[in-house]
Amino acid sequence: MAISCIKLCLVLLFFLASFTIPLDCFPDIHPKTTVALVVFGDSLFDPGNNDSIKTTTEFQANFPPYGESFFKYPTGRFCDGRVIPDFIAEYAKLNLIPPYLETHNHQLANGINFASGGAGALAETNTGLVIDLKMQLRNFKKVEKQLRMNLGKRGAQRVVSNAVYLFSIGSNDYLSPLTNNSSIFKLYSPQDYVAMVVGNITATFKEIYKKGGRKFGTLNLGPFRLFAET
Repeated sequence: MAISCIKLCLVLLFFLASFTIPLDCFPDIHPKTTVALVVFGDSLFDPGNNDSIKTTTEFQANFPPYGESFFKYPTGRFCDGRVIPDFIAEYAKLNLIPPYLETHNHQLANGINFASGGAGALAETNTGLVIDLKMQLRNFKKVEKQLRMNLGKRGAQRVVSNAVYLFSIGSNDYLSPLTNNSSIFKLYSPQDYVAMVVGNITATFKEIYKKGGRKFGTLNLGPFRLFAET
């Protein structure tokens, strides 16, 4: 079923309060400089990337009732209207952030969205059906390389360092083994498995930091109730 974005308003408003970055805090940035929004994640953030990959309808949102309350047609967003990055872009006076796989303009003028519904921090999560976090990072590096070719090293560095990097990832890593009857929890203790998930997310942050990224935002995972015994 389409997820009503209204239910996310309280979370969104709280996040926006911490997201605002006044330009006068950065005197070296020209007042007209646009800060790009770069998005990584899963179905909470996917604006339609999964429509461009060969996957099952379970991981696509290109049919009604998705999109009906705002776009009036399905856009690939797992929502009846807009997803969280759309609201943040509007608040920041940016255009809708385009999905990476549906745009040929990777200049990061407003930003770019790499998120994929069903994706996790681990490549094993819904493997072959989604764009996992490591692949999303590779796509970001392709964009960064193209920026250096088009803008030069200093110009690309300015865009990358001024951008805000927004993440929503991890939920599917914990849900997928349960819904797919995976034996993963027989191979790893809960502590080791969590460490793997957090480790992959941390490694992604570090890679973007090495490229010059400095502003990061991430959603917490929702509460989980796992089966303690059967």
